[in-house]
Amino acid sequence: MAESSTSTMTSTSKEESVEEDPNVVTMVDVLKEEQELEDDAKAVLGASDDQNCTYSQGYVKRQALYACMTCIPLSDDSLKPGGICLACSYYCHEGHELVELYTKRNFRCDCGNSRFTNNKCNLEPNKSAVNELNSYNQNFRGVYCTCSRPYPDPEDVIDDEMIKCVVCEDWYHGRHLGSNVPTLHDYGEMVCGSCMEKHTFLWQYKREIPDQDGVIKVEVCNGKADAGENVNEIKIEDTRSKIMKTEDRGCLLKELNPVVGHGAVFFSDGWRKYLCRCDSCQTFYETQGLSFLLDDQDTVHAYEEQGKASGETGQPSSRYEQGLKALSSLDRIKQVEAIEEYNNMKIQLKEYLQKFAENKKVVREEDIREFFSGMEARKKQRVDVQMPYFCH
Repeated sequence: MAESSTSTMTSTSKEESVEEDPNVVTMVDVLKEEQELEDDAKAVLGASDDQNCTYSQGYVKRQALYACMTCIPLSDDSLKPGGICLACSYYCHEGHELVELYTKRNFRCDCGNSRFTNNKCNLEPNKSAVNELNSYNQNFRGVYCTCSRPYPDPEDVIDDEMIKCVVCEDWYHGRHLGSNVPTLHDYGEMVCGSCMEKHTFLWQYKREIPDQDGVIKVEVCNGKADAGENVNEIKIEDTRSKIMKTEDRGCLLKELNPVVGHGAVFFSDGWRKYLCRCDSCQTFYETQGLSFLLDDQDTVHAYEEQGKASGETGQPSSRYEQGLKALSSLDRIKQVEAIEEYNNMKIQLKEYLQKFAENKKVVREEDIREFFSGMEARKKQRVDVQMPYFCH
């Protein structure tokens, strides 16, 4: 994205004070922050429906989910965990203590079924008592990682990121993975140490990386995960059709020597497409509950892209680009005034949202509209109350 030449302010003393004050931001900062928040929201919510319960869609391939600690308290071990969709978090559990689970695969909304005995679903009242194919991990109890702690953890003073395992879909502290976390964006997906122990064949794909010519180089280290000797190289065409049609090559795994290590493994982008797809392996994946690894649409990346695509329908450009275009039509004084208005809005919005956090209430679209309507009314009052104009 090209930045507008009018997006930064450096010429007047008032503009210089804006740049020097760490509590004040430039207009480009405002637009970038809004774009980041918008992207984060799309990543979390994706293509999830915020108006209709997803129960009628069956077991949704991937969707945003929440656990209700009010309906199913963490302290009551006799209650089975349950998950609710985005729309039900708004219309059926308003004011409840909700835990955001980000996304889960192949899940059907539990709201109003036997797991929520005291809470009816306002959107889909006729539901089966149990969703037998749903899978629940400890996240539905509001805890994560091998340490089984909540997130954010009020007792944890260490600044550490949480990373999701693509197999068990639990979240882990980077320091608890048993292996070094690569540089940000330097990997595609992570499989935790526990899942690697359970599905040891995945170790054989740890070193399978395509080179610049589109050829997969599989390093086979005679059973030693970190050995650097006796390295063989198997060349395989980097095309899905070749990988999926393995009749002429047989099972890929049979060409590799067992390679087993320990701790979590960080796989590169697109690693799933190199998994063997012979009949024997596909049957094996099914028995292991891993058939989803062969589904391109199962990845969180695919889910996020779907959400971005649906959010951009009918929009000629991003909010950031639209904002820069609008800025180019403003003079510098107007830009400074716009920044001041933004800073005022930011302070008021933080105070407004703090009330929701204190009362553990979900912020709805209507609440945000109410906030900005109130701001518009207050702004109109300031404009209407002007000093009298005296003629000389």
